[in-house]
Amino acid sequence: MASMSRDAEESPENNPRDGGPVRIPISGELDLHTFLPRETAQVIDAYIEACLERGIGAVRIIHGKGTGTLRETVHAHLRRHASVESFRLGDETSGGWGATLARLKKQQPPAGAACED
Repeated sequence: MASMSRDAEESPENNPRDGGPVRIPISGELDLHTFLPRETAQVIDAYIEACLERGIGAVRIIHGKGTGTLRETVHAHLRRHASVESFRLGDETSGGWGATLARLKKQQPPAGAACED
């Protein structure tokens, strides 16, 4: 699975094309431009999981405008993702149809977790 942290600058030790882990910050924004199309579902899953672990409830996925193939792949995956409450295309301030905004479901506390009064 892809590592979910990315340094701002690529180095020879952090080359996404060498098959090694790619490091990206968990900030609620995922740019898919550096990933291969076949990696999309795996990257989205790992990123959503990392966001939920950090209490991030919304994700902006940048897929680019292009022909729309990657956008449709992203949308199909988000439709089936158990942790996604809803999603929509970005507006003029968030990337337009080159980005998708996904709202994540709130995490339920584990069964049997103690409630604080």
